[in-house]
Amino acid sequence: MANEKPPFNGVKGAGPEGETDRIDFKDERSSGTASPDHLHGATLWERQRDPYLGKTERDVIVDVEGLVQQYDLHDLKDELTRGARYAFNRDDTDRLQPTEEERHWIAKEKSPAFKDKWAQTKMMYYVAVLCGAAAIVQGMDQTAVNGAQLFYFEDFNITNTWEQGLINGAPYLCSVLIGCWTSPVLNKYFGRRGTIWISCFVSVASGAWQGATFDKWQLFASRFIGGFAIGAKSSTTPAYAAECSPPRIRGALGSQWQMWTAFGIMLGFIASVAFYPVQVDGYPGLNWRLMLASTSIPPIIVCCMTTFAPESPRWLMSKGRYRQAFDSLCRLRPCRLQAARDLYDVHVRLMLEHEVRPKTAWARATTLFSVPRNRRAAQSAFFVMYMQQFCGVNVIAYYSSSIFTEAGFGQQQALLASLGTGIINWIFAIPGILTIDTKGRRWLLLTTFPYMAACLFFTGFSFFIPAEGTARIGCVATGIYLFMVGYSPGMGPVPFTYSAESFPLAVRDTGMAFATATCWGFNFVLALTWPPLLEAFTPQGAFCFYAAWNLFGFVFTWFALPETKARPLEELDAVFNIRTRDHVKYHLIKTPLIGKGHVGNDLVDVAAIIEGRDMKGHV
Repeated sequence: MANEKPPFNGVKGAGPEGETDRIDFKDERSSGTASPDHLHGATLWERQRDPYLGKTERDVIVDVEGLVQQYDLHDLKDELTRGARYAFNRDDTDRLQPTEEERHWIAKEKSPAFKDKWAQTKMMYYVAVLCGAAAIVQGMDQTAVNGAQLFYFEDFNITNTWEQGLINGAPYLCSVLIGCWTSPVLNKYFGRRGTIWISCFVSVASGAWQGATFDKWQLFASRFIGGFAIGAKSSTTPAYAAECSPPRIRGALGSQWQMWTAFGIMLGFIASVAFYPVQVDGYPGLNWRLMLASTSIPPIIVCCMTTFAPESPRWLMSKGRYRQAFDSLCRLRPCRLQAARDLYDVHVRLMLEHEVRPKTAWARATTLFSVPRNRRAAQSAFFVMYMQQFCGVNVIAYYSSSIFTEAGFGQQQALLASLGTGIINWIFAIPGILTIDTKGRRWLLLTTFPYMAACLFFTGFSFFIPAEGTARIGCVATGIYLFMVGYSPGMGPVPFTYSAESFPLAVRDTGMAFATATCWGFNFVLALTWPPLLEAFTPQGAFCFYAAWNLFGFVFTWFALPETKARPLEELDAVFNIRTRDHVKYHLIKTPLIGKGHVGNDLVDVAAIIEGRDMKGHV
């Protein structure tokens, strides 16, 4: 196609990467008086905070003319020019002479009303449903094993606790070794949609194979293959949602990953309960085979849905396919003026990112840790991914039926009790979606970490109650249910939302691969070690072990985890250019009882960013 040309021709370098670590800026925007010398002297960090720094509106128009020539967009020139002028100055829209329809959507975009925030196109909602369906696949893959293990351990005579953990954790072993690392390659050649389709196709094959296995190592292999899909899908889907959505609802659409993962978890428990009594002569273990094979149904639906979804505009533009990106944005935004604005805005920021984009996969991997801004994003993303596992939730997801059996339930009662955790997990994910963009990511974690710790301590100590009677059963079930109430709006939605938005586009695929590898790697560790941990520590010690990790999570979040709410993806450089020690120092000052409360002159700029006073009014 004529418009598919190599992107960013002729872009000049921006100086040493170390400049991105500087926090020394002037919060200004050109009104037509800035000189080219000012633009030339601006650091790359300053320009990424405000890509229009030092430009006039005339400069923007000239830039669009070059864009039109390079990508053969002559028929869109007038629209793109208006959109670029809108991107340059979002306050004075009258100069654009907008139509009544455009005024309507501009007003809705600026309105603080909840209903106006969710006034989006049908295609934007379709993308949300697609990402939610992919999350359902993920959740069902996780918990179908919960009920099935009660039977296949016995059928295949798997008595060794390490073997039990290895088979249950096989998908996550594959994710950390293979699945997460193939994601950047798949994204590069097949795009976000293609990667989701491929991963769901593998899920279909893996689920069918699991239902037809006849020894423990074949079961291990079939589950291991499923991990390829888990790794690629979990690192791509949140990024796809973040890149398609406008900033106002980005957090909510990202957090829906957890809500629908929770729904898939619930479906996995429902499948366990539904197929528990199924027994047919001549078909040994048919019940647990149907539990595992049922995980093939949701990914078939997702494969069909991807056919009709638009590709990520940012991904298309990174490949030089600007016309297709504009078509995609027109389907995702309420009016063409907003689509043209977002196209130009992303273009300008992509050009800046291209200046420092590493050219090889190895360079991108090392840049993830050598550039301070990227390293801080990685530190934060890895922390939330690690804590999603070590808060203890997947002990319940994978082993709740065994835990309830240990507490005194019968097998069928244990499955029904496990279904209760799935229902609670799904229902209480909704408050997280409603508050993640208003209260923020930090607030959700800071309010739920201590609560989850208390619930796990309560659950562990409940095993001291004598097994006779129903007191122990009631207390264990109560502790686990209350834990899920806290997990679902906090540690549930935040990690994948936070990770998908933290990395700049230049290293986003690699960063998400590392982040999801962290998540699934420790997921495997948890699945592998819980049976022997339970044997060595007893239930009391095992639950208290994970309760202590929640207390650690609270302390780290308060002092060292930056807030990312309400900022466009390209504006998060300001957040992650703050040195960790300055972040700790600021929050130490703000800590009740021990902090002095007053921020000194050395932290004025840092405080402006942390408190959101540096933002330029993006909606």
